[in-house]
Amino acid sequence: MNILVLGGGGREHALAWAIKQNPKCDRLIVAPGNAGISEIAETAALDICDAGAVTAFVADAGVDFVVIGPEAPLVAGLADALAAVGVTVFGPSAAAAQLEASKTFTKEICRAADVPTADWAAFDDPDAARAHLERVGAPIVVKADGLAAGKGVTVAPDLPTARAALEALFAVPGARVVLEEMMTGEEASFFVLCDGEDALPIGTAQDHKRAFDGDEGPNTGGMGAYTPAPVLTEAVQAQVMETIIRPTLSEMARRGTPYRGVLYAGLMIDGPEAAPRARLVEYNARFGDPEAQVLMMRLGAQALDLMLACAEGRLGDVAVHWAEDHALTVVLAARGYPGDYARGSAIRGLDGVADDSRHMVFHAGTARVDGQLVAAGGRVLSVTARGASLREAHDRAYAMVDAVDWPEGFCRRDIGWRALPR
Repeated sequence: MNILVLGGGGREHALAWAIKQNPKCDRLIVAPGNAGISEIAETAALDICDAGAVTAFVADAGVDFVVIGPEAPLVAGLADALAAVGVTVFGPSAAAAQLEASKTFTKEICRAADVPTADWAAFDDPDAARAHLERVGAPIVVKADGLAAGKGVTVAPDLPTARAALEALFAVPGARVVLEEMMTGEEASFFVLCDGEDALPIGTAQDHKRAFDGDEGPNTGGMGAYTPAPVLTEAVQAQVMETIIRPTLSEMARRGTPYRGVLYAGLMIDGPEAAPRARLVEYNARFGDPEAQVLMMRLGAQALDLMLACAEGRLGDVAVHWAEDHALTVVLAARGYPGDYARGSAIRGLDGVADDSRHMVFHAGTARVDGQLVAAGGRVLSVTARGASLREAHDRAYAMVDAVDWPEGFCRRDIGWRALPR
């Protein structure tokens, strides 16, 4: 098969790495790709939100299967455009991708399907939002209604923080804001493939959103992750499928917008230790980043078979085969991220870092300038390792981190801190 992966970050590097291992893959193209991806696949300069350009490229290159990595082209309707010309595509329709594109849409689905989630209210009138905020008080969660690259959320412990977040969001013309009850507990991520009818769980993970150790600092797109997530026990996963995933999929199908692709449920787990329960924090319509890096490390070549079965409506015929191991990734980011940061600093030392089925450096924001690898984004590398235990994966990943020579970068040193004591 000729396969096209759309995107240019760490998630897409991980997807390409896994797909490349499958013998069904004859030719692999990633658009636009990055410096690391170019070492394992062809890359193409392509505006992935331009449906006309993508469909023309697919026809010219004889592409058989398209995997859409990021959310923006999904929301723009790229999956619909490809399906309309008979191309097999992994990713939901624009209508179904509203589960990520609109917090209000998701909350309305939850209300209709009786999915457990936080109390909420949505506003496009700043004065009404301010009045609601003063009435309910803090702590509270302030969210941009639309896409925000994982960073449009402020968990406000007090009213001044909440007011500032609200004003910042309403400074954007046409903004819509969701004010939400702050849930307590432990967050985790649950990934399910859906083909419009069947749903197949394919893994759990925990991300680390805050920029600095100890969960301090601003929210980011993710500073590290590990899989599996021990808080998502078999009992909790069964509850999630019964009360969150399946009701959501049924409601989407009832509305005539069946969901096809990967559904990423961000969850909050709370309650008594003997009987914890999960509530939905949010949905994403694509693999997480950096969660994809650890999931793909453990899935390997079968990831292609699973995504293809999903796209072709054959999920009922496949199963996930897990090794009894763990994976952990540490994100190296440019100093200043998620605020202002410099681009163009040289990254050295990767030639001495192991590169095999248990050790991989996935590139996110990198480029090559005059033969030198340089930083070209905020999150730059995802240093990833597998191990028989989470401790082993942790130690391997940080040994790789320490081999990277990049003074202009930083990372958290506590990825996995919740699960390691377990």
